[in-house]
Amino acid sequence: MSGQDATDTYRIDADTARTQEAPQRISDKLVRGLESPSKGNRITYDAKLAGFGVRVTAAGRKSFVLNYRFKGRERRITIGSYPEWTVLAARKQAEGFRLQISNGTDPLEMRQTLYAAPTMRDLFERYASNHLPKLSVRSAADQRSMFEKIILPKLGAKKIEDVTHSDCEALHRAISKDRPVRANRVHEVLRRAFNLAISWDWIDRNPAARVERNTEHKRARYLTPDEIARLLDALAAHPQRASCDAIMMMLLTGCRRGEALGARWDQFDPAFRIWTKPAATTKQRREHRVPVSSAVSELLRMRRTEAEAAAGDPARVLPFIFASNDGKALVDVKRTWAAVLKQAQLSNTRMHDLRHTFASIMVSQGQSLPVVGAMLGHTQPQTTARYAHLFDDPLFAAAESVGAAIRPKSIERT
Repeated sequence: MSGQDATDTYRIDADTARTQEAPQRISDKLVRGLESPSKGNRITYDAKLAGFGVRVTAAGRKSFVLNYRFKGRERRITIGSYPEWTVLAARKQAEGFRLQISNGTDPLEMRQTLYAAPTMRDLFERYASNHLPKLSVRSAADQRSMFEKIILPKLGAKKIEDVTHSDCEALHRAISKDRPVRANRVHEVLRRAFNLAISWDWIDRNPAARVERNTEHKRARYLTPDEIARLLDALAAHPQRASCDAIMMMLLTGCRRGEALGARWDQFDPAFRIWTKPAATTKQRREHRVPVSSAVSELLRMRRTEAEAAAGDPARVLPFIFASNDGKALVDVKRTWAAVLKQAQLSNTRMHDLRHTFASIMVSQGQSLPVVGAMLGHTQPQTTARYAHLFDDPLFAAAESVGAAIRPKSIERT
């Protein structure tokens, strides 16, 4: 089917109707010889196929049209421009339209519905306005980046209903060549967007369903006591105090990077012992109220004292605990983190591993998984269950203490 022409209309234009010529057998020779009218359009209709004609504009543009009646209304649909469309091809298309009409389908309405159908860019715009605000700032930014840098450059021009399972699979395969885990994350976002499109009645099936995911190996890196000591020394020696204190906050509380960097004074009680994280800042989008250690309280009191001294007036202290030079919350601490790791001689270590380390210390000290989950802000028990194997350490210690107590009597050889 050709592209929509600006002259498609629900009514036959009166000026056009007055410049119709007598029906003739439309042929390539006839079309080539048609001259432009001085103004308006002129349509020459075919003597054999009712309503099929060729329209010539005052500018000399020629195109094939079909006039027909549907449910009592006179309609005209443009088939395509000449010479891009030959007379033979246009005639066959007109015959196809006539068959649709006889079967109770209006081809012009079908075309208008097709062109009004939402594209993948439309899907992103609605996804961005309806769904992204429900996510944390970091997650929303990450998913926006997935659309703008990966999904839309490949699929943006497609109608949603035209996206196939093969399209989704090919996209996943292309990303997987060098970023297999990222490919899985992009696919999850794409599948979620299509599920929302189904709920909006834009499509009736999810083309991203049943795409085979790449195998992922969950990595859990826990710093040893010696590594923690080297990290603390490196943090103490680094000149970027706001960045280093934010990293220290992650280690002492097990919080996520975004929670630490966005921490505000008004999220803590006056004694700096309770941290209430607003729902907008947590991954689960729920308020998380959690006690903090005296070490955290000491860190916060020190930063507050320094902030008040710098401001000259407690009332003028900036709202963010870890503020950058421009007074805004720190956006990232990657450079400081890299420098600290190098100084501490730590490799294969991510900032998120500080959260794992916090959890591992809790477990090794005998804290239960529900307590660990509560401290980390988990809402699902299975999320915390990844730390269950760490209970082996205290259990081994307990087993050894029992073995040491009974060994001399039970298995001592004479």
